[in-house]
Order: sequence, then C-alpha cells, then structure tokens
Amino acid sequence: MRKWIDWFSGQRQEPPPQSKRRRIDLGAAAPAYPIYAIGDVHGCLDELKAAESRIKADIDATSRQGLVVLLGDYVDRGPRSRHVLDYLIRPSEFGLKRLPLCGNHDDVFLRYLDQPKAYAEWLGLGGEQTLMSYGIDLHHVGTRSKSKGPQMEDLLAEAVPASHRNFLTELPISLKVGGFLFVHAGIKPGIPLEDQRDEDMMWIREPFLAEGPKLPLVVIHGHTPKPEPDRGPGRIGIDTGAYYTGKLAVLKIEGERAIIL
Repeated sequence: MRKWIDWFSGQRQEPPPQSKRRRIDLGAAAPAYPIYAIGDVHGCLDELKAAESRIKADIDATSRQGLVVLLGDYVDRGPRSRHVLDYLIRPSEFGLKRLPLCGNHDDVFLRYLDQPKAYAEWLGLGGEQTLMSYGIDLHHVGTRSKSKGPQMEDLLAEAVPASHRNFLTELPISLKVGGFLFVHAGIKPGIPLEDQRDEDMMWIREPFLAEGPKLPLVVIHGHTPKPEPDRGPGRIGIDTGAYYTGKLAVLKIEGERAIIL
C-alpha cells in the first residue's frame, strides 16, 4: 500500500500493477450530440444532484439530449459516498443518460473491500469517511489494527451491498469519441492509447499536466483539484475539489466548443 501513497504524492514512477478495465471507443466522427462531463464527486451527493439539475436545464433549453460522462472518484473524503453510489446505480432522476468512469479512489476502495489488511492505508486517503457512510465507525469498533483484518472483512461483507461492488468492478476507464478522450487522471504523453496503462489513466499527474497528451486529442480529466477548471496543452481539468469547495464542475462539449455550465 506504500506504493499507492507514494503515487498520490508523486514520489514514484511506478504504481502497483492493476487488472485492465474496459475502454470505450465511439469512433473518430465528432458526436452529433452534446457531451456533459462531471468532475470528481467525492461523496458530495447534493453537489452531484445540483450538477445534474444544471445539465437537465441546459438540455431543456436547447431541446437536445446529451450524454453525461462522470470522471470518477465517487467515494472518499466527502460525507455521503454510499449515497452517491446508490444514486449512480439507479437511473437518473432527471432522465439523463450517464456513463460513469473509474477513478483511483473507486479502484482502491474496491481493492480494500477484498483485502482490507493489504490496503489499510486507504483509510487515511478519505476511506474513513467512506466507511462512516456505510455505518462503520473505526473509532467505535476498534479496527484500526491490521490484526483486525478478518473482523473488518466481516463488517464490509455485511455493510457494503453487492450492487456497489459490482458497480465499482464494472466501471470502464475511458471514453474516446471524436477528438476527445474522457479519463479520470490523464495519459502518458505521446504514448498511443492502446499502449496506455490503466494505472496511469487513473493516477498520473506529471508529466501529463505540463505537456498534455502529445496526441491529436483533447483530454477531459479530473484527479488534480484546482479552484477553477484548468486548461492546459491538449487538456481540460475539471476537478474543482467539491468536498472542500462545494463546487462540482460541469463541462459541456458540443462540436469543437467546450464551455463550463
């Protein structure tokens, strides 16, 4: 788990290996419909509902249906991770067509569910708040010690619904449509998409933030919080730190235009 912490802080070049997630490619043609991207949610259900409400209002105003792409990190740090997953598993109450992608926090939460002893340091990355949303209070049950792994496994099996595990397992890692790539963190500059590694797409910061993709693509990503959406070379970052700013960004892509709602 030390490697995960180092990868968060940028101290290592190589994170631990991961199994490959699904990648969606809708072809080279520009979409004939708008695409709305939502940044990192991090357990902020009210902000997610407000973002979807803005999208619904825009769809109603333009009379054009669109696709909503969520860029991952649904859990950790904010207070309502369980409720966010419940919300995303159900059809949108606004009638939106959603495509949620996988973020690094979602991936590590899934790993913790299977191996709490091996991934115990996740608790310090916002995992305690996630467990609290499932009714697991570490200070009350006394499960901080690694020796309590089996007990934690029992608690997790009881508290976390199978539907949540399945949702996390099945999250794709990227969506490519026309000249846009939607992904949680970014990609390694200059590397063809088919050779990109899942761990980079969920965890990378530099050199991607400074250099961009170095491919004929515009990458829409989250992962690196900024007070406002962040435009760089060949990329647009829309993680606005919802769990501490109360702001959840929505980016609308229509044709070649990208605007913030």
